[in-house]
Amino acid sequence: MTCAMKVRTIFLVPFLIAVSQCLAGQPAAKHRAAATPEYSFKIVHAFPHDSTAFTQGLAWREGFLYEGTGLKGRSSLRKIRLETGEVIQRIDLAPEYFGEGITFYKNEIIQLTWLSQTGFVYDAGDFRLLRQFSYKGEGWGLTTSGNEIFMSDGTPEIRVLDAATLGEKRRFTVRDGDKKIDQLNELEFVEGEVFANVWQTDRIARISPRTGKVLGWIDLKGLLSPMYRRAGGAVLNGLAYDPVGKRLFVTGKLWPSVFEIRIIPKPHK
Repeated sequence: MTCAMKVRTIFLVPFLIAVSQCLAGQPAAKHRAAATPEYSFKIVHAFPHDSTAFTQGLAWREGFLYEGTGLKGRSSLRKIRLETGEVIQRIDLAPEYFGEGITFYKNEIIQLTWLSQTGFVYDAGDFRLLRQFSYKGEGWGLTTSGNEIFMSDGTPEIRVLDAATLGEKRRFTVRDGDKKIDQLNELEFVEGEVFANVWQTDRIARISPRTGKVLGWIDLKGLLSPMYRRAGGAVLNGLAYDPVGKRLFVTGKLWPSVFEIRIIPKPHK
């Protein structure tokens, strides 16, 4: 071996060792990526609910539940006594509208409709219609944080509206890792996160309102006995949070109960 060959060998061997170590470490790094946390639930209390109500939106304010219901000819906005399920105030939408999500902003209630690209703003006290507003595409769910309203439309995108003008400010895409999550339906703001029902599933996504990243999944399978699901549309949908009592309420379309639940970590298998 010539002197030149010896020199090349001296420099080449450490290089190959370094490259092989780097390549060997790459799969291990991928495997170390943390899985999205998963949670289960514990029922704290079950309250009666109108089983004819096609629940599209749910909200909590000052001791009462407020509910937006859907289906043409059956859509409404309601104020409900939690303990008894009694509807103590109600306004019905015109029969051409299919009601969707609701939320509060100051002393107003905002309600979407599904395909009509029309929303309604009511006085929260007497349900008097104050005005209408328009948006493009479908309306699904609503929730409020400060001066912003978050709106879902069935896609992986969540729109952020100016609460005062209801004009769109921006959007973000919801992802679990690299996977886009669509069918986002009813929304609720819970302790700095956006909770979202995923339509036709028993899962709730916990979403960062800044990045759209899914921070966790809540599995509510088994919350309602299958014997009560009398129709294909009677799926989980309805989230309300009491920030004072730290209580989370969930229900579904045509469900006979509203459940107060506590979120608990899912046991590892």
